[in-house]
Amino acid sequence: METALLSRDIEKSLAEIPVFDVHTHLDATHLSARGLHDILLYHMVVSDLVSAGCPDRERLPEQPSDEQARSRIERALPFLPAIANTSCMWGARIILEDLYGWRQPVTAANWRKLDGVIRERSRDAAWPREIAAKARIVRSCTELWRRHDGRADDLFQYSLEWGFFARAQWGEYDTALYELEKAWSDGKPGAPLPVSGGRRPEAARRIGSVKDARDALDAYVDAIPSTVVSTAQHISTDIEFVAANERDMTAALRRRASAGSRERDVYASFILEEFLQRLEARKPGVVFQFSLGAEPLPAETASRLSQGTLAHVARIVARHPGVRFQCFLASAHANQTLCTLARELPNFSLCGYWWHTFFPAFIERIMRERLDMLSRAKQIGFFSDAYTMEWSYAKARIVRGILARVLADKVAAGQLGRKDAIDTARAIFFDAPQQLLRMEPAVTTMSGSRTPREPSRHARRSGAGSPGPAARPVTRSARKGKA
Repeated sequence: METALLSRDIEKSLAEIPVFDVHTHLDATHLSARGLHDILLYHMVVSDLVSAGCPDRERLPEQPSDEQARSRIERALPFLPAIANTSCMWGARIILEDLYGWRQPVTAANWRKLDGVIRERSRDAAWPREIAAKARIVRSCTELWRRHDGRADDLFQYSLEWGFFARAQWGEYDTALYELEKAWSDGKPGAPLPVSGGRRPEAARRIGSVKDARDALDAYVDAIPSTVVSTAQHISTDIEFVAANERDMTAALRRRASAGSRERDVYASFILEEFLQRLEARKPGVVFQFSLGAEPLPAETASRLSQGTLAHVARIVARHPGVRFQCFLASAHANQTLCTLARELPNFSLCGYWWHTFFPAFIERIMRERLDMLSRAKQIGFFSDAYTMEWSYAKARIVRGILARVLADKVAAGQLGRKDAIDTARAIFFDAPQQLLRMEPAVTTMSGSRTPREPSRHARRSGAGSPGPAARPVTRSARKGKA
């Protein structure tokens, strides 16, 4: 069988494999798109539009008004033809065609009609579950604060994305301190600070001493609920991680008002090390997930990563054998190095493709390298980083197609048999998330499944009910009439 035919044949088999979406920003209060803006102005598409000359550089607010959504869409429309070539726009077309039956260009004359179709569908509480079933997504992991009242616990497990202790922000040198102060002031897990920094409200509690920092870290770790599977953070390439002791930290705290890169390195190094010590001792089941290679700009981030940072990562991981680390890579050139680290460090694994590498050319390269170099037990093959279920669907479809081509080439070359290829896909889509992250399939009867799934331990803890009908896994939230 020629490779193209083999690829299509394998892709059909991959479409039946259940997948976990292990890193998202899906929100229990609006699981699917609330209007066209949630599809067309997803932040990856916004970056495409900026590259085409669109003046709007910022992400949409979390809860945009109708006027904000309207004005942003109308300002974006003239630039859509210039990004028709991008894979992000391909993803948007996949959503509109597959899920909404829309097969024409979006224009000033028709966008309101399309927006009305999406808004109408968003009022159907079963719709996001139908999308998940169509994508064969058996559970998603999202930020803990997006749980709200638990109405979507049947679909979600949770990651703590709250304080970022080793992230650099544009024009700041005390970010690690402020992140910890904010969390200490919050008292309980909440939403993280924006990725691009900006105006900082005064924190109610200030860190003026090493004791304050340790008290704040104790409170932070104590606030991590037992139900989260991971904590999502970032390790910045701008930070030189040093062996910062109490004296170094005390001196750096005194210089906070005039802090520069040296003080930034001390703050981040001290706080990260103390945090990992506590995580290792008190929360050994919580995986430390971190993005790597996405560095700040005045608005958004860009892919940038030094070899020195990879050496820092190796030392940090090796120093804490009781913490399981998992990397989201944003700079493809580092993939070979990270694969060699994952081969040798038992507590280090790799996961998917951060949004700076979520482009078919880089996804394919990363897949090929990882499948050649690394056990399938040390890699997870997918996460979407999506804010709506529609984007989870589109990205899952894109990744399945790319993996089918990669596996077809390996079968054609004699490296894998066809069954081995399908088993490999299942391992990185379905098995590894369970082994590496304690993910559990949701209570659902998926379209095409042979039998209903039994309730997982997570679902039983969350109180999810019995499976609904095929291709419409309606559970608690649907019965409440909430999306």
